[in-house]
Amino acid sequence: MDPIKRFEQERERRIQNQGKNMSLLEAVRDFQEQSIKSLYSYNFSWMGRPIIQYPQDIVMMQEILWDVKPDLVIETGIAHGGSIIFYASILELMGKGEVLGIDIEIRPHNRKAIEVHPMFKRITMIEGSSVSPEVVEQVKTHAESKQAVLVCLDSNHTHDHVLHELELYSSIVTPGSYIVVFDTIIEYMADDFFTHRSWGKGNNPRTAVQEFLRTHDEFVIDGAIQNKLLITVAPEGYLKRIK
Repeated sequence: MDPIKRFEQERERRIQNQGKNMSLLEAVRDFQEQSIKSLYSYNFSWMGRPIIQYPQDIVMMQEILWDVKPDLVIETGIAHGGSIIFYASILELMGKGEVLGIDIEIRPHNRKAIEVHPMFKRITMIEGSSVSPEVVEQVKTHAESKQAVLVCLDSNHTHDHVLHELELYSSIVTPGSYIVVFDTIIEYMADDFFTHRSWGKGNNPRTAVQEFLRTHDEFVIDGAIQNKLLITVAPEGYLKRIK
């Protein structure tokens, strides 16, 4: 057998088995609970801009970008800009594609830092609610004629908002690509963990994903990604469009 093919098959079997390793899964749960409490994911940057993600999710998004080779990456929620800078840098290495970032408020210091960044040449930003008709119309216009489109949802994490985003943006995602719903991990945290937020257990991106999938069989949860990562803020949040 071709050695590359053999390695890939061995890796696939290892990933499948990893998802059944109860000792490892228990260690993952302990790590995630403690790391979220300590704001661990706030510790990292990409090309100088804070990127509030687990390193595992960053690497996974690189794999998806390479596989999908999107002409357009859309992300709701900009914050410090690390994620859109990251997506733009991978697209730059591939020599194609652009990033559209949307946020209800782009703070002046973040906007300035993003606009002077070398990767800004592949980035467009829209300030406004990701679910407002005006913003959605701009996004759809931007996505017209694009052959491969990837969407990442990382803004307001309430059930209603994320479900609304899923309904509005899922049709833009092209077959074979993904809509990635971040922070589904909220559903698996303790009841009182997010008392200072408008979201929490029973009201979060994971519950929105569950409701969305009941009426959208063109999307499936990519379980292989979850088994591979284990440590992720988006369990059951990597949704692949299969038709």
